[in-house]
Formats: sequence, structure tokens, C-alpha cells
Amino acid sequence: MPYKLIKGEFHIFYPDLPRSGPEPDGDTLKFLPANPRLVEQLHRENPGTSSPDFNNRGMINLRFEGIDALETHFRGTHQNLTWAIAARDAVLQKSGFTNVQFWENSPNKVQSVQPHPLPGYILANTLDGHGRIIAFVYPGTTPLADGLDVWLDVPTLEMSVNAQLLAEGLVYPAFYSTLPIELKDKLAELTVQARTQSLGLWPSATATDALPAKIDNLATLETLVIWPKLFRRLASYFAGGNTHLSNFDTWLRADPKDRDDRILLPNQELGNMHDLIRVEGDRLWMRYPPEEIIILPDNFSGGGSPVVPVPQIREAGVVRIMAALVNPIGVDKDKEIVTLLNTSPQPISLDGWSLKDREARTGEPLTGTLSPGDVKQVRLSTKVQLGNQGDTLTLSDETGQIVDQVSYKAEQGRREGWTLVF
Repeated sequence: MPYKLIKGEFHIFYPDLPRSGPEPDGDTLKFLPANPRLVEQLHRENPGTSSPDFNNRGMINLRFEGIDALETHFRGTHQNLTWAIAARDAVLQKSGFTNVQFWENSPNKVQSVQPHPLPGYILANTLDGHGRIIAFVYPGTTPLADGLDVWLDVPTLEMSVNAQLLAEGLVYPAFYSTLPIELKDKLAELTVQARTQSLGLWPSATATDALPAKIDNLATLETLVIWPKLFRRLASYFAGGNTHLSNFDTWLRADPKDRDDRILLPNQELGNMHDLIRVEGDRLWMRYPPEEIIILPDNFSGGGSPVVPVPQIREAGVVRIMAALVNPIGVDKDKEIVTLLNTSPQPISLDGWSLKDREARTGEPLTGTLSPGDVKQVRLSTKVQLGNQGDTLTLSDETGQIVDQVSYKAEQGRREGWTLVF
């Protein structure tokens, strides 16, 4: 799946206002992009997210894709600090920072660091609902061009700080539905390997399917190693005046948007956060390992809990979007054309496949068969309208899995009559 490469700098310290600077943790860094316009082009996770959340220094928070670190600070509370701080220190070290000193009486603020800032780059395609960049993070520099659309394969994934933290057992996995299956499977594999080898936090983990967490109050919760997404719900629950776990399930269900997250369960059924847990007295279990759970976006509107077919794993890019006429001369209707190429040695049926632009819900349905090396020109109807101010075009198979995805910028889309080659 294509990700946009964005170059910039990592910042963990404001030399002029050190006590008001960033608070780095195990899955968050401040990033100063060299070209902020590249961030503006990223897809919005939720329709309500209007723009990136830049601060007055031009910096923006990175939310590390695919991982969730124990909380060093969350609404006045925290998780087990041994492993929360271990994850934070690993992020700083892997990002290139050395000699980092924190204030003794403000332990989440950096007092001094040399050298600072440091160059880094990210691979990203989405802003979350808070205007943060969801990113795979890389230290140093790259000879690749800033703004390049990069196909993120497994070897490149394994080079990311995100994957290294999972491989060392320093963080939990947290997979959202926007994460491509190939990447999710690799990150899940790294998680299982770390847990099997008893690396990092895993020997201390509780609230698993086999080992319950004993939670009688917030103070006890702060000492435990549990999945951070579950911790944040529990911390809010106890902060609201609850003194035992007996009402936790009811409390979750009372707010389907901000508490009882929609998820895809391992059996491919749609569920909610309450489906993940089992509570008996002051003990709590998670029914499934976190790497087997997929978190759905806030704006997910699926009904009930229908069984979702298990997608057939298809090699990404086996059919490529090669070109598109996005801005025909004259009226666009029925003149926008997308060209597909079968790169594989086998014929591929396109029945049930679709092409979608960034706004399309149903997309342009495809039919027929592509022979090896064959091309197909798809004349788009009004179901898909390619924007002249930049857009993203996605090719999905009959299971909904993304096979290929391309993007173009406004300056390309405004070229009337020209066919863009990807």
C-alpha cells in the first residue's frame, strides 16, 4: 500500500521554554515537517478532522502506527512506569537522541539533550481524529525524494521504530482497520515472537486470556501491565467515581462512541470493547490476544454483528493502476478513464472488484477477466468522480482488500486533457 514519505526533524525539547516543551512517550514524538503541505495532503481518518494539528512552532504529533505503549501520563494517572519509561527511552534512543535528561520534579519534560533536533522521516497516509499523523517512523535521512509515494513492504516495515519496539517486547500491538493485512500480519508475528521469548513487558503482562488482572482501585491499576487501550477505559472508569469492577461492562456499553469501541473479533464478527473482556469480582481477563483484534474507526456505521468473510490473501499490486485521465477536456462525465494492468502470470477475474476515489462509498464495479500482461481501460461513471484538486484512487478486490492505491496532487489534476502515469 502506498505511503507518503515526509522528511523533517524530531523535537523533544524547547531550548527557550524547556519546562513547556514536548512530553515524548513510547508511541509519540513531535515532528517538524520540512514541507507542511505534504501533511495537508494526508487522508483524514474521520470526516470531522479538518486539518493537521500543528502547534505555533509548526510541529505536529506523530502517533506511531500499529503499536500502543504503556502510558507514562494519562489524565493525571499512568501505567506501570518500569515498562512505560522503557518504551519511551527506546523511542528516544532509536530516534538518535542521547544524553537525555528529564526534570526531577517534572519527569515527563526534557531538561536537556544533545544533539537536538535530529533528522528523521515518516511513512504515512492518514491523520487521526485529533489531527495527529499516523506514521511509521524512521531516524536519519533517506535519498528518496520528499513527498514520494512509497510502497511499504515488509522489509521496509521491519526497519521502522514501530516494528523494532514490538520485536523487543516493549509495546503492545494496536491494529486499526486502515492497516494493510500484510503489514498487520507481520507486526502480529513480531508480537507473538516477543511474547513466546518472554521479551520486554510480556512476562509481566496481565489481563490476558489465561492470567487475570486483579484490580480493586486506580492505585492498583497504575502498577499493572495491561493493554493500554483497555487501561485508558479503566482509568476513566475509576476516575468517574467507580470503586469496583462490577459496573465496568455496563459503563462501557453506555457510550458506544467514546468507550465501547467497535472492533473486528478474531472470528471475523463485528463486536465492541465489552466483547473483549470477562469480569469476575475484582478480576478481569481479555478474551483474545491484542494482535488478533482490529479496531474500527469512530465513524464506522455497520449494523449488528454480521459475520465478515475471511479475506483471501492476495499479493498486493498484482493488478496495478497504471494511468488515469482525471481531467478530460470539456465535461468530465463518462470521460474519466483508468487503466489497469495484470502484472501476474495468471488470468485474474475482476468480478466483484471496484475502483473508488477518496469520497466514494460503493465505487465503480468491475467485471471480466484480465489475462497475463493484459490491460483494461475503465470508463468511470458518476459513481466515482476524480477530483481535479488531488485525489486518491483505490482498487479493491471482491473481499474489500486493497490491491493497489495511487494518489495525485492538485497541480497534476489541474492539467486538462493529460493522462497521469503512476
